[in-house]
Amino acid sequence: MFPAASLLTVLLLALSITGSPVEVRNSPVTLPIVGRLNFSNGNVGLLQHDKARVAAFRDSSTRGRTGSTPITNSNVANGYIAAVGVGSPPTTYNLVVDTGSSNTWVGATAKYVVTKTSVSTRQPVEVGYGSGYFSGTEYIDTITLGSGLTITKQSIGVASNSSGFTDVDGILGLGPVDLTEGSLTNLPTTTIPTVTDNLYSQGTIPQNVVSIFLEPSSSKTEIKGELTFGGTDATKYTGGIAYTPITTIDSTSAESASNYWGINESITYGSMTILSSTAGIVDTGTTFILIASDAFAKYQSATGATSDKATGLLTITSAKYSALKNLDFHIGKETYSLTPNAQIWPRSLNSYIGGTNGIIYLVVGDIGTPSGQGLDFINGYAFLQRFYSVYDTANSRVGFAKTSFTDATTN
Repeated sequence: MFPAASLLTVLLLALSITGSPVEVRNSPVTLPIVGRLNFSNGNVGLLQHDKARVAAFRDSSTRGRTGSTPITNSNVANGYIAAVGVGSPPTTYNLVVDTGSSNTWVGATAKYVVTKTSVSTRQPVEVGYGSGYFSGTEYIDTITLGSGLTITKQSIGVASNSSGFTDVDGILGLGPVDLTEGSLTNLPTTTIPTVTDNLYSQGTIPQNVVSIFLEPSSSKTEIKGELTFGGTDATKYTGGIAYTPITTIDSTSAESASNYWGINESITYGSMTILSSTAGIVDTGTTFILIASDAFAKYQSATGATSDKATGLLTITSAKYSALKNLDFHIGKETYSLTPNAQIWPRSLNSYIGGTNGIIYLVVGDIGTPSGQGLDFINGYAFLQRFYSVYDTANSRVGFAKTSFTDATTN
């Protein structure tokens, strides 16, 4: 997930408690989040980062191993960063909010501070993320999300070794609990309750649900968003939320999307089907929208796009942008349309991805394998910035809704 430590650049979405969340038992808890883009090294290799993450998704063995897929010329791990307190009194750590993994851990940059609530289990723990890893020891400790939202006796990893996490301290894992299996080296069949699991089991939130709102931005500052634990925030979406079950396609395969927040969808470009109904993942840790190679070839041909060597992304001319059609994601009984503007990278940020000013880059990339592999697409934050998303553990489903930014033209 994260490239070499010396090159890490992060899209920070820090939990900024501009309005402190209030702990109300049996009520959802909403955390305002504000972020900033920290680009400092030119070509950040976002597409390479995403493809390394795909490799980790496909290799389930990396969940409990420190192996990683090297990335050449990539100097970014972009994600959303939460300021999380650990211990009593709490020490604040900046953790990547990740729906594609489920272990929560600290110590990559700021070292873990032992307090009166810290208990070592003496169990070794390790996880690989495709382009980074950590290994260390499991502790049981108190977690604080903002002011007043506290989880007691939460299992966390404390890193003694890590790679690819400069400028962040670890991960806040919001994926399905089964992803933690194998991360405790000496207990390979044991799973670890996630932060959301424990918020629910301890009675702090009414449902085992976390919802995510992300706002598109064309600036490297003031990127806003919100996490809601225990329910949804109706002020952040329009219309209703439509749910779709976790996919069961190839559910016995190690590569199956059913291991993650996986869903079924088909994709059309205009009136042309480019990807028939198949399984894939919804993931906050992936920047772009990645689709099966055969679907990608159809999309490239239909849009008239050409491949850019510097970024690896597709580019189109202004004339072809004017002729661009909606890219429609058919999920359950609903259709979620990415408008032409939603299909392009923010033009004001071209230089930060190693691109050229004035060029139009598309946010759809090649996942690297043909359809029918059990993991045929990833809807990354290019999709999630246009739609509200809900991750419902109890009912094994994912929900989506439109927002006031679904049809925004900010890119």
